[in-house]
Amino acid sequence: MSNKNNSIEQRKTTIGGQALIEGLMMIGPDKRAMAIRDPNGEIVLEYLEKSRTNKIEHIPFLRGPVRIFKQLILGTKALMRSAEIAEPEDEDEENTITQAALYFSVVISIFFSVFLFMILPGVITDLIRTGIGVVADTRGISLLLTMLEGLIRVAIFILYLWLVSRMDDIKRVWQYHGAEHKTIACYEAQMPLTVENIRNFTRFHPRCGTSFLFLVMIVSIIVLAFIGWRSRLINFIVRLLLLPFISAITYEIIRLVGRYDNVVTRAISKPGLAMQRLTTAEPDDSMLEVAIVAMEAVIPDVDGSDEW
Repeated sequence: MSNKNNSIEQRKTTIGGQALIEGLMMIGPDKRAMAIRDPNGEIVLEYLEKSRTNKIEHIPFLRGPVRIFKQLILGTKALMRSAEIAEPEDEDEENTITQAALYFSVVISIFFSVFLFMILPGVITDLIRTGIGVVADTRGISLLLTMLEGLIRVAIFILYLWLVSRMDDIKRVWQYHGAEHKTIACYEAQMPLTVENIRNFTRFHPRCGTSFLFLVMIVSIIVLAFIGWRSRLINFIVRLLLLPFISAITYEIIRLVGRYDNVVTRAISKPGLAMQRLTTAEPDDSMLEVAIVAMEAVIPDVDGSDEW
């Protein structure tokens, strides 16, 4: 379902968020905050420092990589802080160990992601090419190999999300992800932020990070089709160097999808929305309460200053 109040004009907000451990973070134009449910059942609200805005962040195609990088840093810090609140340690030494473990896990996750989504698809494609005795000596063969690599990357991405979604702890994160989307949808429908209202909205949102990641893979297939197929090492280096360029294009597409509602933008959004069936889940009322606290904390004082 979505909004039952179709007579009310829909707004499109720049407010976004991220699911955390037992809570979520919301980012508004002026404020950013995280709300976490602690072991005692209380909702802990903390405001996060807003980084200085660079002029580059307002220039199309340059702003995307910069904003994504800053969001990655902020999201990592918020995730680690949410772990401290949701699962506090009594001893300082244990807390230090937990912090070190979190930082280590973040580093490992980055290397794992690079291997899984950048190296492995190319290796599998090259093994298939070698196995069937194909030489990438023509434009057509090179294009087919690039497309095959892209499809393998998408398949790995979907399989990875499906496997991760089977974990109990991740299921709760997906529920908070759903709570984030439903709360933003309720706000965009200009309805009061109550559990009863939010409960009725969809957990799927076109401006989600899942949609962005999926679109990155599609854009990469198109861009890399012009580059051609090389050796494994050259392919990896080229893909790594082109990642900021590909993410910049994707970021601008996501902005257009968020701003306009027509046949083209809905078609672009559809695959990403389908992927959100793996990265979101229906939240319970206690999670919606947390989402409301985080959302209300970042709604701008000047009405309309968060318009997309």
